Amino acid sequence: MKALSLLASALFATATFAAPVTYEIDPAHTYPSFEADHMGLSVWRGKLNKSSGTVVYDKANGSGSVDVQMDLASIDFGLDAMNAWARGKDFFDVEKNPTASYKGRFDGAIGGVPGKLVGELTLNGKTRPVTLAVHQLKCIPHPLHKRELCGADASGSFNREDFGLAAGKDYGFKMDVQLRIQVEAIAKE
Repeated sequence: MKALSLLASALFATATFAAPVTYEIDPAHTYPSFEADHMGLSVWRGKLNKSSGTVVYDKANGSGSVDVQMDLASIDFGLDAMNAWARGKDFFDVEKNPTASYKGRFDGAIGGVPGKLVGELTLNGKTRPVTLAVHQLKCIPHPLHKRELCGADASGSFNREDFGLAAGKDYGFKMDVQLRIQVEAIAKE
């Protein structure tokens, strides 16, 4: 009877104190996107077609971290001329600053699901604090890889002038950018 009690206690402790799991971002299902003003006339939307990184997540308490690397040469507005301009010296200057990154930690968990990411965005050689609201986070067994797959959607905003990207301000462009990072990541083997 004592052995059964010890076994039950060990199983309960394992279930209660699950270790954080590291997930590798699936670049085929992760496309950070953004919205930016175009002279107050319209909103330009775009995405970054290449990204990588990791997510560390402890489902028991909703803690963990995110590290997303974004390839700025993969910017896609749906307009080749705009893509080329954004990659050039007048804006991102991807030869000098080829990537952007977002690194943050989960915060505000309720029932094991975090409510936000508190972190930093690095863009154009500058790093500034940016908090993202977590709209959803869900993990399921991957039907093909037989490992856990997690997906999340988070968004927030930043002022691009804070990153030295003030192009168009003199023409009436608003500097606020809406950032959305939807991500899928699979548990590392």
